[in-house]
Amino acid sequence: MMEKVITLIKDGNINFPRLLLLNYKDLKLIEQELILVIYLLNENDVFNPKKIADDLKLKLPIVLELVSSLEEKGILEVSVRKVNNIREDFIDFKNLYSKLSFLIINENIVKDEKKEENLFDCFEKEFARTLSPVEYELINGWKEIGYSEEVIILALKEAVFNGVTNLRYIDKILYEWKKKGINTKEDVEKNKANFKNKSQNKKIEKKELIDYDWLNDSDE
Repeated sequence: MMEKVITLIKDGNINFPRLLLLNYKDLKLIEQELILVIYLLNENDVFNPKKIADDLKLKLPIVLELVSSLEEKGILEVSVRKVNNIREDFIDFKNLYSKLSFLIINENIVKDEKKEENLFDCFEKEFARTLSPVEYELINGWKEIGYSEEVIILALKEAVFNGVTNLRYIDKILYEWKKKGINTKEDVEKNKANFKNKSQNKKIEKKELIDYDWLNDSDE
């Protein structure tokens, strides 16, 4: 999972500068370090302290101090390579990619946990009581067999609308919806609209039947 996120970052599919701005405090970076990291990411990976100092209008000792701090924080590494038999220093940000990938994955996990909490909260709010362990398992079971949270909540609201607050009734609603191929909010609304139209048509037919003057009916 982390390798996929790292690839997305490197390929530019994730807005990296924005990601840094939103998370630099979690990475324990100060503003000068953030500026230096953004600068280095937009340059080639050759480490040239004097050029950095000139471009950022900083003194050389400050640049070296910032780079050293970033190394200690595990944000970058300075390595030596031979290019055309000449030793050069290079900047490597693999640790930064890993740290940001971890933050992204962790944030998504937290969001998923919040979704689960919100789903259970909806049931407890509508039922006006705490769910039992068995009820928690049943709701989780719905999710495991493929019902979306959106559809589960719609089934809950349908049950409450009909004055029923138990999971067996909701389970029956979900089962019937699945048989009819109802898998989204749009499907539920479309099904309701079709049912309403059929009901109205039946009422019209019944009214026409009652109002029909059978005594004066004659073939011409």
